[in-house]
Amino acid sequence: LSIAHPSWLHPEIFPGLPVLGIIRWYSLMYIVAFSTAFWLLKKVMQEGMLNTENFTCKEDDIFNFIATGIVFLLLGARIFSALVYDTSGIYWQKPWLIFWPFNENGQFSGLAGMSYHGGFIGGFIGMAVWCAKNKKPLFKWIDAMACALPLGYTFGRLGNFCNAELYGRITTAPWGIIFPGAEKFSKSLPWVSEFIAKCSMDIANLPNLVNLPRHPSQLYEAFFEGLVLWLIIWFLRKKKPFDGFLTSIYITGYGIFRFF
Repeated sequence: LSIAHPSWLHPEIFPGLPVLGIIRWYSLMYIVAFSTAFWLLKKVMQEGMLNTENFTCKEDDIFNFIATGIVFLLLGARIFSALVYDTSGIYWQKPWLIFWPFNENGQFSGLAGMSYHGGFIGGFIGMAVWCAKNKKPLFKWIDAMACALPLGYTFGRLGNFCNAELYGRITTAPWGIIFPGAEKFSKSLPWVSEFIAKCSMDIANLPNLVNLPRHPSQLYEAFFEGLVLWLIIWFLRKKKPFDGFLTSIYITGYGIFRFF
């Protein structure tokens, strides 16, 4: 009563190939997410959501707005991940490694690790800076961004699934997935034996350290933090009582979904 994480699914799109081997699903998902956000923001612009009495929004405006937000988002996500979530302390000792994409052997390793909270803070600062510089109403513009961002998270979480990371706790649910890099447990432990029996796994054919099925929390988040939250905000975009309302729905909704 479990599903193995697909053996053909690797973090790299073309594993083992020179040059092309550095292209990863997670990076591609970021590109798809930003492209989706831009497309939705463009649709919101066409509906007149960003127009004022003295200003008619154009495509160049939303491109510059989202580009600034993306740059600050990536900076915040990477810095926060390196300085807060990393437990080795290496980035505090050598902060230049935060944006250094090569390992000790000089091989390209990419920039592993992005933090949602850091991305949120960085993206918000970037959008606030752009609005202040261009004298645009901040809450009107970030409301427009709230209509676009959640759907992009769907792709980011799918990237996490491709990486077989950020999985949930162990489960006996039939859709539980065995992730190859998850912590293994000794089958000699009584609770592990009981759990294996509930999952109908053949304990005789298992090694001493077993990998147990876990909740695919990345897929839960892709659905609820991404698709469901986006649908809620998209439905409310023309009914908001004040500027900043959609941003409040986004922050509250994301927090509730992520909590569960």
